[in-house]
Amino acid sequence: MAERRKAVPTAEELWIWRGFIETMDALRSELASRLERESSLSPGDYAVLLALREAGGRRLRPFELAARIGWQRSRLSHHIGRMERRGLIRREAYATDSRGAEVVLTSEGAEAFRSASLPHLRAVRELFVDPLTPEQLAAADRIAATLRTRLQRLRDT
Repeated sequence: MAERRKAVPTAEELWIWRGFIETMDALRSELASRLERESSLSPGDYAVLLALREAGGRRLRPFELAARIGWQRSRLSHHIGRMERRGLIRREAYATDSRGAEVVLTSEGAEAFRSASLPHLRAVRELFVDPLTPEQLAAADRIAATLRTRLQRLRDT
């Protein structure tokens, strides 16, 4: 019986987990709502534009882009099509491999990202940074780093 208790979280641990998940869901929902209302970009659009903006030459191969934003390639492929139709990105043949393509940030996409960034960053400050003390922010950083490390180890095995 003692082994079973160790295998599942305690009631208190489940309460903390549920509070964490529900808070993160509410935070994501509010950020997404504000982003879409203020910029007409979805959180997915913003993630793609951010990854391309940070990439050398503002271009990435689809598998690199998928890895950077943590999406499956099929999800990315559908999303890229929608963004391409809106003129935010374009696909170009890969310079050294005619079988492949790169996703490229367009000037329209760069402008959409620029316009969305300040309101989005203000919302991040209002909803996440300002309510926490510096100590709580540092603790959140340590917690996130610990969880990321654990998840990366699980993926690597």
